[in-house]
Amino acid sequence: MNRKLPGILLTVQLTATLLMTLAAWPCRGQHLNPYHLDIIQTQEEYKELVRIHPEMRMTDLEKAIKGIRLDIRYATRNNFTGEVIYTAPKAYAKMPVAQALKRVQDSLSLYHLGLKVFDAYRPYAATLRFYEVYPDTTFVANPRSGSRHNRGCAVDLTLVEFATGKELPMPTGYDDFSPKASPDYTDLPDTVIANRKFLFGIMAHFGFSCYKSEWWHFDFKEWRDNKLMDLTFDELETANDEK
Repeated sequence: MNRKLPGILLTVQLTATLLMTLAAWPCRGQHLNPYHLDIIQTQEEYKELVRIHPEMRMTDLEKAIKGIRLDIRYATRNNFTGEVIYTAPKAYAKMPVAQALKRVQDSLSLYHLGLKVFDAYRPYAATLRFYEVYPDTTFVANPRSGSRHNRGCAVDLTLVEFATGKELPMPTGYDDFSPKASPDYTDLPDTVIANRKFLFGIMAHFGFSCYKSEWWHFDFKEWRDNKLMDLTFDELETANDEK
């Protein structure tokens, strides 16, 4: 018995470690719903939704929009959590959102500019984790109601020079949780205010509104008509590929 005890203890320790790891990485396939919300959590639910409402299909922005640039911080440790949250550096959005963003990109090309996307669709599990790390609903969505990102109808972005990818000067960097991030903040250089105004104007023209606390966050006009989702990017890609 005594010879087997270390092995048993090791198994217990490994099991505990695995459980802690799963808790720390909720976006890697572990679907949670502590507030009992109406969330699409399986590929079968998603495929049935798309069968009935094809416009609800999640679109890979990088494939759908020529020249769009991605800087998906949550697929790296370069974000406010300090953790790798996403399983892949991908940006998905509902089909009407993607189509509107394509029109934005096409219009920006006339000015030799383009879009850089920091985040788009966000699995609900990520919203849970964000709130654990930073429970301030000024900048982080309350998981009791979910995020517009969870609906595939919000996008975090900025403007870049199309040829070089260099970002235009804006009030702050991405995910700067300070008063300067507010769309109404005015103690800024004239060039920065002009860049922000131009971004707001072109996004509004194609159906987007800026969130009250973050100059980079834009919600599509029909976001309320979309359900919360908690599918990983891998699950979405597999479901979209299946006929």
